[in-house]
Amino acid sequence: MFNNVYRNKKVIVTGHTGFKGTWLTQWLKILGAEVMGISDGIPTNPSMFETLNIESEIDHRIIDIRDCGQLARAIQEFHPDYVFHLAAQAIVSTSYADPLNTISTNVLGTAHVLDALRKLTKPCIAVIITSDKCYENVEWEWGYRETDHLGGKDIYSASKGAAELVFHAYFHSFLKNCPDIRIASARAGNVIGGGDWAKDRIIADAVRSWNNGLPVQIRSPEATRPWQHVLEPLSGYLWLGASLVTDAKLNGESFNFGPRAEQNRRVVELIADVFQHWNKDFVSYQITDNVPFHEAGLLKLNCDKALFHLRWEPTLFYEECVQMVGEWYAGYYSQDQDVKSLTSKQILQYMDSAKKRSNRWTQLN
Repeated sequence: MFNNVYRNKKVIVTGHTGFKGTWLTQWLKILGAEVMGISDGIPTNPSMFETLNIESEIDHRIIDIRDCGQLARAIQEFHPDYVFHLAAQAIVSTSYADPLNTISTNVLGTAHVLDALRKLTKPCIAVIITSDKCYENVEWEWGYRETDHLGGKDIYSASKGAAELVFHAYFHSFLKNCPDIRIASARAGNVIGGGDWAKDRIIADAVRSWNNGLPVQIRSPEATRPWQHVLEPLSGYLWLGASLVTDAKLNGESFNFGPRAEQNRRVVELIADVFQHWNKDFVSYQITDNVPFHEAGLLKLNCDKALFHLRWEPTLFYEECVQMVGEWYAGYYSQDQDVKSLTSKQILQYMDSAKKRSNRWTQLN
């Protein structure tokens, strides 16, 4: 898997205590990596990171990426072979409540990571993860390409677009001329999966409500999203990191990672489909007219560049994605399964499915 590049290698994951960061850290451990995690704390309660007790298995650092000095010292001390930068203020509603924190974390924090990378004196591969929200969304029906306009009318989108601009500026100003550093950025969105308890995320809101015997309140039932399981973009990030080792032409590039086109579904469809795995007897959702901030009606990515240059493509079909999400939360709330074992089982099953479907990252070069 991934040409075995992560086995016995030192890997830093920023934002390792978050939803995607926890899944990535667990996957890297399965792949045999030595992981340092950098985060400013535990972002949710409950927390997948705490549930899986990952702290005991890695070099766990509580560092705010806006603290340039402390961040740089940790990176220099660890001497990483790979860096995956996921740390961010990742909630759209929070960006309206606290815009300056969102901008400083997502923009300045990314600059601090890049600045620490340019001062490394050993070979290192880095993948900077932003979001599909980095594109200025004009609600068109086709997917956004990596060359489309960055930005947006809201603070969160602007912060992600600005992070991409900082990435490109650092690459062309400094990192392109660092022979030992190779770097790329990755964009994905609308990720679902077990262990997400973040505020104002549709699945997290749903399972919290359902666990209390209540219907979930949904704001935009007809909004369409390209739903993908968390392991899909993570496979793209890991394969991008592995591909940078052997292909210098990828240095400084940006890539979209998204699901199959058939996985564009309305919010109301997703809720109904996940609820089928919940096995309860009440109304699954109620529509509310409380819409405190703007939400895009349609947003999807064009992933042709990843297919062409990386030969990366998604593994799961929509029904498989929903089943994995439902099984994880059912296992957690029923308390009849060890959630760490369940998480590892889903990662191994995902890798097996990818191998059976001959996905490029499962095959040794």
